[in-house]
Amino acid sequence: MNPLTNMKNVTKLSELELKGNGKSSWHDMYKDSAWIFVGGLPYDLTEGDIISVFSQYGEIVNLNLIRDKTSGKSKGFCFICFEDQRSTVLTVDNLNGIKLLGRFIRVDHVSEYKVPKDHEKLDDETRKIYFEGCAPVAQLSPEKSRKKRKIWIILMN
Repeated sequence: MNPLTNMKNVTKLSELELKGNGKSSWHDMYKDSAWIFVGGLPYDLTEGDIISVFSQYGEIVNLNLIRDKTSGKSKGFCFICFEDQRSTVLTVDNLNGIKLLGRFIRVDHVSEYKVPKDHEKLDDETRKIYFEGCAPVAQLSPEKSRKKRKIWIILMN
């Protein structure tokens, strides 16, 4: 489907919802997923630029900007995961169809997104950051710390 047609359809759904037709929101179909799809992005945007635009609606916990495997250049679309699923509703309603650097972007929910498994290509330090994050960690009790190490060893294998 043409991206502009899809944006118009989403706008129509939102208008029907605002009129109060007695049914639940169409966003409810995606209540179990905190992922969104963003298409039509300018090719020169980086992950940092995308986070700057989309973080106004919630805390972003994962961003997968799809790039060409050989050249490393952006393909113009990405997947974003928010900490809170409600942020996806705000983002889809407010950013779908806007013009960003001269291009209309499409923002939509994703029902089932699987993070790509590129763990074999990562060096040890990057893999550690990928799994543990880079934020400060609260001190765990010795028992919880052992469980966390077991999980880490399982994930590494």
